[in-house]
Amino acid sequence: MKIKPILAVLMMVIMVLTACQSKQASQGDENDKASNSEQVKDKKNEQKADNQEGNKEEENIAESEKENDSKNENKESAKEESTAKKDEEPDQNGIVTISDPTAIDLVVNKQRKLPDGFEPPNLVEPNVPFSFDKWREKRQIREVAAGPLEELFKGAEKAGVDLVAVSGYRSYQRQETIYNYNVETKGLEHANKYSAKPGHSEHQTGLTMDVSSAGVSFNLVEDFRDTPEGDWLADHAHEYGFIIRYPKGDADITGYSYEPWHIRYVGKEMAKEIHEQQTTLEEFFGLYTEEKEKTNQ
Repeated sequence: MKIKPILAVLMMVIMVLTACQSKQASQGDENDKASNSEQVKDKKNEQKADNQEGNKEEENIAESEKENDSKNENKESAKEESTAKKDEEPDQNGIVTISDPTAIDLVVNKQRKLPDGFEPPNLVEPNVPFSFDKWREKRQIREVAAGPLEELFKGAEKAGVDLVAVSGYRSYQRQETIYNYNVETKGLEHANKYSAKPGHSEHQTGLTMDVSSAGVSFNLVEDFRDTPEGDWLADHAHEYGFIIRYPKGDADITGYSYEPWHIRYVGKEMAKEIHEQQTTLEEFFGLYTEEKEKTNQ
């Protein structure tokens, strides 16, 4: 009689254990399902993130290409819209009067003159050493070029070379005096080769500075190119927005003989292009002097 109650208790224990195992198995399945679901969700999120990152990278590349295209278009547009392209028709002597003499990209040469009575705006005296002490108008340069000129001189000093400024702005009247003196003392041919007629000088723009060094006694001579200062200037002037305006061997294009001392401010971007292309300002804008046109005929 005592066995029956014991059996009953055992049966109840077995049933409870069985129920617990079934519940644990069920929870395990649910946990596995939840874990798998989370893994799938994580993979989807990773793929989505990768896709978004890829799309963003493609958008950045496309935007960069668009920006570069825009820069190139603006560069070409700026070149086309330059002062050099907007001038009036030549007069009966083939001379063009520049329409905007204050633009830094203007081209002044024997065929292209500044308007009568033109005086550049905002002339200042740059903080650079000069080859003379007294104040003269040629100590001046336009404000837009003064800062870059000062930086150029600082760069030269850091490189261990000592530049001095010799001649900057030159008025129409001063240029007229110099040109007439050269005609009287050295003849018309020499004057036209080495000196500009009044109204045709870059010095009148206020964007030019002649420089020299002690190695050539502060003179403006071709030998300046062989000095450490002349060598540094040829290699680094463009980094500050200046070009060697009259390169060697290009007199038939520029109209003037080689002047390694004559630097002209055109801005860093244009100076860099002209330096890299080893070209002249005339060629950069597709302009030539009468001598070059005759040579090509």
